[in-house]
Order: sequence, then C-alpha cells, then structure tokens
Amino acid sequence: MRVLMTGGGTGGHVNPALAIANTIKHNDPEAVIAYVGTKKGIENKLVPKAGYPLYHVEIQGIRRSLSPANLKTAYLALTAPRKARAILEDFKPDIVIGTGGYVSWPVVKAAADMGIPTALHESNAIAGVAVKMLQKYVDRIYLNFEKTAETLTCDRAKIMRVGNPIMGEFTSLSKEEARRRMGLSGKYKYVLLSYGGSMGAEKVNDAVLAVMREFTAKHPEVYHIHATGSIEFELCTSQFKEMGLDKCENISLNEYIYDMPVRMAAADLTINRAGAMTVSELAMTGKAAVFIPSPNVAENHQYKNARVLYDAGAAALYEEKELADGAAPLIAEVERLLSPEGDSIRAEMGERIRQFAVMDANKLIYNDILKLVNKK
Repeated sequence: MRVLMTGGGTGGHVNPALAIANTIKHNDPEAVIAYVGTKKGIENKLVPKAGYPLYHVEIQGIRRSLSPANLKTAYLALTAPRKARAILEDFKPDIVIGTGGYVSWPVVKAAADMGIPTALHESNAIAGVAVKMLQKYVDRIYLNFEKTAETLTCDRAKIMRVGNPIMGEFTSLSKEEARRRMGLSGKYKYVLLSYGGSMGAEKVNDAVLAVMREFTAKHPEVYHIHATGSIEFELCTSQFKEMGLDKCENISLNEYIYDMPVRMAAADLTINRAGAMTVSELAMTGKAAVFIPSPNVAENHQYKNARVLYDAGAAALYEEKELADGAAPLIAEVERLLSPEGDSIRAEMGERIRQFAVMDANKLIYNDILKLVNKK
C-alpha cells in the first residue's frame, strides 16, 4: 500500500498524521509512506526525524484584515493544486490522508479530483477551515469528538468517530521504564513536564519560568522538563540564564520535545495547553494535568476541551487572564499537587481523565483505511 499523508503548520496537525503513518507501517511493514507539507511548518523537523520522505507545496491562509499578502494567497490557491497533482502523479498513492492545516487543501482536493481514495482526520471539537472546505470531496472524515459532526454539513455516512491516533508508546511505556531511559531512575521523587506547543506560547513560558524560579529551583526532589517552542526558545533561554536556572541540575529547558511518549510516561504532573492532541495523549496515559488553554483559537475550543475535564475532576484549569498578575496561582497548584498530600489527588485525576480516552483509535483508523483502499 502506498500512502501519502498531508497536514502541517503545527504539531497538532503533524503528530496525528505521523501516528497514522506509524500505525500503517506497524501493520504493513511493506507500506510506502510519504508526506506533503509546507517549507515553513514544524513538519520539516518532525517528518524527516520519523523517517518519511517529505514533499513541499507552497500555500498559506487568508488574512482577515486587508493585506497585500492575500494577493499571494489567492495566487497560491490557484497554483498549489497543480503542484500537488504533480506530486500525486509521481508518488502514485493508493490513498491520501489529511490531518488539517492549509496544505491539506490542495493535496486532498487534487487526489479527490483524480479519483484517489481520500480521508481527513479532525482532532478538534470545531472542524478547521481545511476540513470544512474538503468535506464534500473526501471519502471519509475521522473525528476525535462526536460533537464535531455538528460543525460539518456533509453526508453523515462518511463521518466516523474514532478518537485521536496516538503514537504507540503512549499506551505501552511504564513510568519506571521511561525514567530508566531518561537516566532518572532513583534520582527524583517527582517529574514535572511542561510545554505550550510546537511553536511556543509566551504566556505559558512566562508562567513556567516563574514556577521554575519559585518552586522547582527550591525542590531538588522534583525534575522539571520544559519545552518553549521554536519561536520563544532564544528569549526563554536568555531569561532562564538571567534567573540562574541553568545552574539547577533538576531543570531541563528544551526547544521541542521529540520523545514525548517517553517524557509523558515519566511525568507525575503536566502543565500544558488544551489542544485536542494533548488532551488525548494525557487521557491515554492517565496523567494529572494543569491546563492553560490558548485563548487565540477558533471558538475558544481549547477552553471548552479543558472545561469538560475540569468539571469531571480530571484536571486543573487556569485561564491566561487568571495569571495576568503573576503566576502565584499556578505555583500554588503545582506545590499542592507535587507533595505527599497531592499524591492521592493526582491519582484520582489520572483515573478520571483516562475515562475520556478512545483506546483503539489507531486500530479503527487502520481498518477503515483498508476498506477505503479496497473499495476503490
């Protein structure tokens, strides 16, 4: 089977695609898989590292304000499908699968026009622009949330709720094995994992640096791993050193976490945004989490994701505006949860968040991909 994956811009689009690709490769080692992205997205780091060849199509989103950049957007909207078609003719896929981001549009649309089986996966509760544009052309739309179907207008027969595809080790790696791989066995009582997204999140980074200064640096029994994202890495590194945190052996500052299944498995507590992929990974691993949802997303869907979990007692929740006057509430929450008294609270949160997991998402997607390929 020859499979062409596409989706880009952020880890929230790329990681589901790689999870699907890895699932196909696991079940069919002879499968030939390639990826189509843009030249600027995080896919340029993640896809080659995963071992898949990467093609490029130039495309960008339209800006809501009047801007000369929209002229280029219009031009690319016309030329990108031709470039995508050339890639399809060269690679000759049996199926094309998109996971969102503007690059999905020309690739999946060209494939549908050529009669190649097509599928989309939407991780978020609110369907993205590319998915909405492509919904009437594709053969299947996989959803993480059941209610996402309410934001689509296509034939319901092509919609299938499967959850989020997850990298294999998210479900198979124990805390003990993860810490052994990281060289942490027996060194620390607690592991704290924090991150704000593949590109970065200024408010999360500011809050986490405060946690490091006021809490982690004073608690050598806690090992703290933080990923700043690519845009914020240089600035955060400078602030990190100014605070003297680079001298703390129990703090690790990173641009991006490439082995997230290992780091998450090792963690006792996480601090993160509330994107659909992150929520799914935490649910699969049963991790206690503190969410700081991004307010800069369509229809505030990250807050809605986090609120559902918070109301179920499955996570803690702080909006950015609650941290506008400083990170004191977050610091207090971390101190409460990473303590002997917090052990039972974290365990309860972990059990409750696990109830939101779809454990067989990878299997459901793979089996349906086979049906689509065989049908055509």
